[in-house]
Amino acid sequence: MQKKLIIISLIAFSFVFVQCTKKDKKEELKPQTKIEKLLANYADVKLETDLSALSENQKKMIPLLFVAAQLIDELYWAQICALRDETKESITDEKVMKYFNINYGPWDRLNGMEPFVDGVNERFDGANFYPDNMSYQEFDEFSNLGKYNSYTLIRRNELGSLQTIPYHQAYKEKLDKIAELMNKAANFSEDKGFEKYLKSRANALLTDNYYESNIAWMQMKDNLIDFVVGPIEDLDDRLYYTKTSYQSMILIKNKQSSKDLEKYSLLLPYLQKNLPVDVKYKTEMPGELSDIMVYDVINCSGYWNTGSKKIAITLPLDGQVQLKVGSRKLQFKNVMEAKFEKILRPISEVLIEEDQLKHVKSKAFFENTMFYEVGSALGIKNTINGKGTVQNALKDQYNVIGECKNDILSLFFVTKLYEMGEMNGGDLMDNYVTYMTDVFRSVRFGISNDQGVANMIRFYYFEELGAFTRDKKSEKYRIDFDKMKEAMLKFSEEILVIQGNGDYEAAKNLVNEKGFIRDDLLNDLYKIQKQRIPKDVVFIQGLDVVGLEN
Repeated sequence: MQKKLIIISLIAFSFVFVQCTKKDKKEELKPQTKIEKLLANYADVKLETDLSALSENQKKMIPLLFVAAQLIDELYWAQICALRDETKESITDEKVMKYFNINYGPWDRLNGMEPFVDGVNERFDGANFYPDNMSYQEFDEFSNLGKYNSYTLIRRNELGSLQTIPYHQAYKEKLDKIAELMNKAANFSEDKGFEKYLKSRANALLTDNYYESNIAWMQMKDNLIDFVVGPIEDLDDRLYYTKTSYQSMILIKNKQSSKDLEKYSLLLPYLQKNLPVDVKYKTEMPGELSDIMVYDVINCSGYWNTGSKKIAITLPLDGQVQLKVGSRKLQFKNVMEAKFEKILRPISEVLIEEDQLKHVKSKAFFENTMFYEVGSALGIKNTINGKGTVQNALKDQYNVIGECKNDILSLFFVTKLYEMGEMNGGDLMDNYVTYMTDVFRSVRFGISNDQGVANMIRFYYFEELGAFTRDKKSEKYRIDFDKMKEAMLKFSEEILVIQGNGDYEAAKNLVNEKGFIRDDLLNDLYKIQKQRIPKDVVFIQGLDVVGLEN
């Protein structure tokens, strides 16, 4: 009798469990409204870290930097969305408002800047850097050379003619407050290098002269806290790709992880010399202060807080600074781990053959990302045939080709270091399969994102050379190690030659031939979307999140 009761109980439990599971699954996959689908593209991630290693003075710095970061955020809104207040007043749906704030405006950054707020026009390519009624001819005929400066706004004077206004004048009130906060924070710094940098950067914000503060930033090595701030990236200016946006990050250094990577910094000149291309394309050497460091992000504002979030970055972007003192490759450990678990691993389960899933690893993702940033600092910045900088020669194709170079060289560097015995504790196949999986993650950003286009080019390049195969029945991918290595070497050489020659036509042809999504890949991306795997993350951040009082 007792056995019978146990069996009946187990059956009943199983029935309830199955019903609950079905119910949960049904609720999880219930139909979504348009705005719910858009919000599902982002997974919430708390910007947390361990602050126990910080002194009391260091902890006093952080609230000051948080306030400065909030002011940077307000400057960014002014640059990117002129009608912010009017648009917000027209929004009555809380979910639309949430998506508005994620995108810093009514245009969807993960969907080609398509408007998602009723009654809003397409985004003006010049954002709020230029008058929206300015013609190309009018700009070309405007004789003030300051129009090309990365830190000037183009406005109309009282007569309706164009004029330039430096950022430090246009945004003086807020910049004065930011500089004051940074100087106060500097007074709490126990690291002289960080104190010098903060004061130098505060002055740079008030003058738009960033060279000295970039040098000071590269010179500091032992600081636990970092505040990367300023008008840095120019990707919001889709008119002339010249004007820079304000952004900031507050970072806490992972000292042990950074120390573990020191040996790779020393190998940067060797990696440059061994690029898979003719010697004339690799004569530029990284500066002696180049390094690689690992951080947790605890606050992100302005451009860096929009759309697709950074998992790593190489700074300074100023090529002259890089040639003189080098660059720093910043790896954002907490953001990287979140994207791997919430996005990359789920994608691999949908698209990678089961017997190769064991090769999708967070360690490989970290290594690939780290050497993507190394790729951005190495290579070539000036053409070899008198066409000037690579950026000027490749014009509107520069960013996509640059992303191609960074992406493909990351695989080259990892391969080289494994072959040299400088990387261990893993399997190079892990890096190859994880690399391929990451292509699917980045391709999802589409043609409105330079990295998305670069990944499409890389995908079809690999496909043509047999680096992977797609099983028609399972609709999953299998990576061929030898063919991927061969394709990597060939593509690395082709991209470096395009850059070194400043070959605009070759760059344009590559983008036109391979920089779009074809049917099979589109179907694969639809499979990912059906599983409701997010495309990116949105940060939950604040002093309370990191355990400090407001």
